[in-house]
Amino acid sequence: MENFAANALAALANPIQREALHKATTTFAERRLGVLLRAPNWQDWRTHARAIKDHTLEHLDYYLQQFANNAAARGCVVHWAATGDDANRIVTEITKAANTTAAVKSKSMTTEEIHLNEALAKAGVDAVETDLGEWIIQLAGEVPFHIVVPAIHKTRAQIGQLLHEKIGVAKDASAAELTAAARVVLREKFAAAGIGISGGNFLIAETGSLLILENEGNARLCTSLPRVHVAVVGIEKVIPRNADLDVFLKLLPRSGTGQDLTTYQSLLTGPKTAASHEGPAEIHIVLLDNGRTRMLREPKTRQALACIRCGACLNACPVYQQVGGHAYGSVYPGPIGAVITPQLVSLKRGKQLPFASTLCGACREVCPVKIDIPELLLHLRGEVLVGNQAAKAAAPDRLQALGFSIWAFFMRGKRRYAFATTLARCCDRMFSPLLRHLPPLSGWHKGRELPRLAKRSFRAQWRKQG
Repeated sequence: MENFAANALAALANPIQREALHKATTTFAERRLGVLLRAPNWQDWRTHARAIKDHTLEHLDYYLQQFANNAAARGCVVHWAATGDDANRIVTEITKAANTTAAVKSKSMTTEEIHLNEALAKAGVDAVETDLGEWIIQLAGEVPFHIVVPAIHKTRAQIGQLLHEKIGVAKDASAAELTAAARVVLREKFAAAGIGISGGNFLIAETGSLLILENEGNARLCTSLPRVHVAVVGIEKVIPRNADLDVFLKLLPRSGTGQDLTTYQSLLTGPKTAASHEGPAEIHIVLLDNGRTRMLREPKTRQALACIRCGACLNACPVYQQVGGHAYGSVYPGPIGAVITPQLVSLKRGKQLPFASTLCGACREVCPVKIDIPELLLHLRGEVLVGNQAAKAAAPDRLQALGFSIWAFFMRGKRRYAFATTLARCCDRMFSPLLRHLPPLSGWHKGRELPRLAKRSFRAQWRKQG
């Protein structure tokens, strides 16, 4: 995240990745448009969902405690983790108590956020991602490229080469053959695992239930086959009632993957109560803060906690469409990542991310819960600039003041302004080719075209026409 500018330039020089991104984001946009044409109440759903989120965040302490009490009453063990390190320690201790070194994981951005896999590996636990895209990314030693589709940037040929190297699949295997080979490997992992680890899409305070949405069925296996299930969930995922799920189940799949409904919806309420029943004997739910309460305290940034991780803003963002997820240097890329990451890790480390946007507003238009991402980006930019000014030495401040003084001088008089614009046009004609290759204009010119000034001023053109 500290190197977004350099990462973005490297991504722009990768035509294969950009082509894969273009195809994928275009496909998602077309699918989303198709399902929205069948959803005449879309705007009403958005308004309703945002109202639920706003109400819940205003009373988050109440609903979290209600969830914890009801989950515990149904046999779950609820843990509170203030930081990512706390959550990793809790999960590692649960794994040790389960006397296992084999874990299977369903897709979870929250566990990616806290680097749980690395923590488990240090403890001697082999944690295997079982979502196909996540597994591919894990084999490649990368982080997810997209919130919903982690391997969106890879072509079939690249995946075939990777699986050839890792599990011996033929280089020219078809997509069906690659998927079948992955299924064989992962089924063995499910059978051997002593613990299953997941995230969660929603926590329902009313019943202490956990909802997980997916399309592959691997999350259902992770949460039912192993004897112990651990869910690591951000505290912002709680909603008050089961009835509130109705609107979110309409919004999330349509925004995320262009589906009317995801293939699997698993609503988990406590472990099994008899040996003959299916499901885990133990369910542990780790409620993760990790900077979220800091966001909650600030009314302007609080709305970012309403995010339901659909990824629609990534698909609509012209910046993400060009540079992709790895350029952001964070598990949360795209517009929402540019808002969330600096607040979770610190604005000092993530100060480049709020500027990774054109402020076109496309992210705001597609957000299913009406998060005003451009407003948040501008707010964070202001915070960065305030911090930068406080840290600047006196000399740069004087230089900036001199520049504004010169600008103000020419702006205060009609003749001064006319002289300045005439001088600018002369310099543009005489020195423009050279200036485009010298700092600071050379940096601007790398990624965009610097417009030329008109040969005659607007006033001169107006006088000629008159």
